[in-house]
Amino acid sequence: MTPDRFFSLMLLLESRDAVTTQELASALGVSLRTITRDLNWLRDAGLPVTAQRGRLGGVTMPPGSGLDLTRLTPAERDHLSLTGLDEKQRAELNAAVESRRALSKIVATQSRRGHELLPLTDVVQVDSRPWLQTRASGTTPASLIGPVRRGRRLRIEYDSPRESCPGDLLVDPYGLFAKAGIWYLVADCAQVPRMYRLERITSWKEVDQPRRIRENHTLATVAAALVDQWAHHHAIEVSATIDQTQIVRARRTFGQRLVRDDHEAAATGHRVTIRFLRLEDVRALLPFGSAITVHGSTEARAHLRDLATSLAHHYAPSPTSPNSTPSRPRPAPEPRSSGARRCSA
Repeated sequence: MTPDRFFSLMLLLESRDAVTTQELASALGVSLRTITRDLNWLRDAGLPVTAQRGRLGGVTMPPGSGLDLTRLTPAERDHLSLTGLDEKQRAELNAAVESRRALSKIVATQSRRGHELLPLTDVVQVDSRPWLQTRASGTTPASLIGPVRRGRRLRIEYDSPRESCPGDLLVDPYGLFAKAGIWYLVADCAQVPRMYRLERITSWKEVDQPRRIRENHTLATVAAALVDQWAHHHAIEVSATIDQTQIVRARRTFGQRLVRDDHEAAATGHRVTIRFLRLEDVRALLPFGSAITVHGSTEARAHLRDLATSLAHHYAPSPTSPNSTPSRPRPAPEPRSSGARRCSA
């Protein structure tokens, strides 16, 4: 259990008389199995958490036995309600100071019933950034959080990888979304939801107009729909065989977009289907080289062939290159005589 989820779970149990495990799972965005494991962890830690079955039952914790929230300021409670962020991401939001102050107040008021247990902060470290990520540039979350919380429209210049120059867009923001260590601005553009990477927002300006978001839509619902669209919607399917030694790497690279077609590995490897949003995205298969054999679709095979040909041409040795091996000159072919000349000779 991460520290953020621990405090969020304690806040939910403190603020309600009884709550079902399904309600806890929905509020924290985790599965029922995870909530059950977390509740068992709280019991093992000595907290009086009880569960009662039935229509009027639920998970309860006696008042005063958990967290003492009376010393927290409204701002500290607000910052503590942010779940799933590590220390670096809180700093990027300028929320680290308030969060640390709130956590220190709560820890200081905890009873010593579990004095034999090491503090969570000593044994749990969270880093949600992906491996080998470079330092992000461009717009920072802290610079945008003000106008987003004021509910204002924004005019942004967005450097899309599919456009030759940054586009000027008027957007209605729902809020900021952190996914796998990357910050996004979730907003409607002409009533169409979009997710914009902050590092690609080259400039922005707050518009003196209230945002015009769609009714009954929130940051959570819009972000979840966009993530689901990215993970499951596709324009092209590629059927392929992947060598047994590369299947783990392929799963790590393509995630839910890769579906195993067979349950057992054949002698030639694993048969899979990989879904891509655009045909151009199949270039992600190139780093696997001959470890992936694409069987279809026809346009995917043709595009990979064009990409590979272009890559081979790019790295072909130049005749003037100092590292290229000089070729042996070919003897000039002898001129062929016509039949009339042979006859005259």
